[in-house]
Amino acid sequence: MQNLQAAIELLKHGGAIIYPLLALALAALVVMLDKAIVYRRHARLPEPLRQLVETYGFDWADLERHLADLGPRNYFSRFFRVIMDNRAKPAWWVESRAGDEAQQIEKALGRGMWVLDTVVTAAPLLGLLGTILGMMQSFKLIGPAGLVNPGGVTAGVAEALIATAVGLLIALVALFGFNYLTRLQAQMLDEMERLGTRLVDHIRLDAQLVQDTRAAGAGHERAS
Repeated sequence: MQNLQAAIELLKHGGAIIYPLLALALAALVVMLDKAIVYRRHARLPEPLRQLVETYGFDWADLERHLADLGPRNYFSRFFRVIMDNRAKPAWWVESRAGDEAQQIEKALGRGMWVLDTVVTAAPLLGLLGTILGMMQSFKLIGPAGLVNPGGVTAGVAEALIATAVGLLIALVALFGFNYLTRLQAQMLDEMERLGTRLVDHIRLDAQLVQDTRAAGAGHERAS
């Protein structure tokens, strides 16, 4: 508690620029918490489902049961559902629809990321602005006769240093969050593309089996 009070008192000496910096910090925190909830709730891929899709010639009914357990709001469920619903169509059609759905999911995952990108850039600049304002306040106290208010000059320098430090700290946290979330998004989309390829291969396998069956039936008819 004492450390928290000391931090609050320190921020009070940062000048007016601290308030927009805290607003940026709050915006970055909200975005990172929101993304953490989204990835936990809607980007989950159970290992049994992954193994099923990796299985050669799996049963589509088994995949249907797994997707029903995930729910319609899960991103993998949405992506796989598009492929399943169009599996009777040609493979190129399925790939096109799956690509469209993947783009929509990418947009959903990237929503709000611009806030973190903005905070990374704006926070150090605001801190620099606070530094300039603090130093200007210090220089005003130096009159023609020299230094007349040492305490005021020290306060101005402290304001400048606090604003700079807070701005850099906020930018660093936002940068780490942005890079981590970007990496999660890239990994998820890569996994989705890989598993989508497995499903399309299964569709091609089914089409080839149907074609071979028809060819074998036609051969028996000619033979008879």
